[in-house]
Amino acid sequence: MSFGGYFLKKSFQNKYNRKKAALIEKEAEISNLGSQINTAFQEIVSLAKSNSPHFLTRFREVYPLFCDKIIEIYPEIQNSELTFCAYLRLNFTTKEIANSIFVTTKTVQMRKYRLRKKLNISSDTDIYIWISNL
Repeated sequence: MSFGGYFLKKSFQNKYNRKKAALIEKEAEISNLGSQINTAFQEIVSLAKSNSPHFLTRFREVYPLFCDKIIEIYPEIQNSELTFCAYLRLNFTTKEIANSIFVTTKTVQMRKYRLRKKLNISSDTDIYIWISNL
């Protein structure tokens, strides 16, 4: 092997090692962010199930774009309605929402109906899909 070929090979090896190290670092970062997201999601679900007054505040921290889009569509939305939208965004069933906020399932169904009217969601559109697509 020539002297120039040796340095060329070393150069490629160094470049490969730097890229490999950067890739390992990015994978670790992705894994760390994934665990943070899971932790934040579990925290929000726990706050929601316990009907904590801190639920909406924490939800807005984790999902700021969602809240902004709902407010953009319906600027007069009340915090209670925004909280209800957050339950829907978390895919809580009607029964889970009822248990969390201590009301009947009929009350939750009526709130869904009223929310549909305020947000102009057609009756043939699944509200959960509509909410998750925001």
